[in-house]
Amino acid sequence: MRKIARFIVTHFAALIGLFAIGGAGIPGVSTQLKPSSETIPTSPPGRRTVVYPMRTMGTYANVNLVTADSAASAPNAQRAHANFARVDSLMSNWTTTSEVARLNRGGGSGATPVHPEVAVVLDEAIRVWRESDGAQDITVEPLVRLWGFLGGPRRVPSPSEVDSVFPRIGSQHLAFDRSSRTLRYEKRGVQIDLGGIAKGHAVDAAAETLDALGVRDALVDLSGNMFALGSPPSSKPWRIGIRDPRDRIAYFARLQLFSRQAIATSGKYEQFVAADGETYGHIMDPRTGRPAAGLISVTVIAPSAMAADAWDTGLFVLGADAAKRKALAHPELEVVLVEPGRDGIDTVWVERSLEDRFSLEADARALFRVEYF
Repeated sequence: MRKIARFIVTHFAALIGLFAIGGAGIPGVSTQLKPSSETIPTSPPGRRTVVYPMRTMGTYANVNLVTADSAASAPNAQRAHANFARVDSLMSNWTTTSEVARLNRGGGSGATPVHPEVAVVLDEAIRVWRESDGAQDITVEPLVRLWGFLGGPRRVPSPSEVDSVFPRIGSQHLAFDRSSRTLRYEKRGVQIDLGGIAKGHAVDAAAETLDALGVRDALVDLSGNMFALGSPPSSKPWRIGIRDPRDRIAYFARLQLFSRQAIATSGKYEQFVAADGETYGHIMDPRTGRPAAGLISVTVIAPSAMAADAWDTGLFVLGADAAKRKALAHPELEVVLVEPGRDGIDTVWVERSLEDRFSLEADARALFRVEYF
């Protein structure tokens, strides 16, 4: 579902709801590994943030490295980039050759072996499905296709069409054996889509690679799914802007992101279909078969990008009250929820633990009210 920078990274803003503030990024670049020409002014002894961009997984990625030598850092960025290509080849729903495509072909005929890396993501997805009371569910793939968000064209299906695929939705239909790494679909027509969690896993993998290479300060950003190492040269810690879900201003608030923390945002943004005066977002509620309603943006800070990626979707589906209860029950998560206001002023629900790290932008004060919980 996920989740961007031009420090402010404005081109990623068209895709999801986070900006890294204080760096640079380039829209529409090729996948060749070249540092961005837009870098932060140097600070003694010459270290600056250099952005190594690429297009991957149907979107954009920035590997932001704090370095005094962009040429010497390029191989590290290249190693980080390789993780995106690998995860895409394993978990894409846009190709017939990925591991997910193979599972979707064979899972209904019996226990199917699962690639070890895919098994890690499946295990996390099923765990979050249970803990989110079914709100985050990787079996929504038939619904996503029905509404045209996967494969297109986007449209509002009839109630009878929704009813026809709804019995196939639900991770209770997945028999995943962690020890033997096998998966079996227990109902005909079940399909999985890891799009709401795989980008987070790819970010974690890239960050782990950089960490193993001895990179001290970096921000890995895949369509707004971010993981931080260290801090930028000009400030501590990393500062992340949250995009206005109604696009009235670039971003409405800032959050501080500490080293070894991840952040992700889910919202409607450009992924929607409009019909008969209604706007339907791309985030499906697996419990109803229809797009989730009630919140317009959810931002999650978590220890891993995969957890942040999974939970921002689940909390979005749950709605404000249930999402607040769930966040408080999970101390490893810190959240910012945006609920549409009937008086034209949206309410931003900020978890109390973020009070010293959250700030509302001056030009957002007429558009949002902040409440802590």
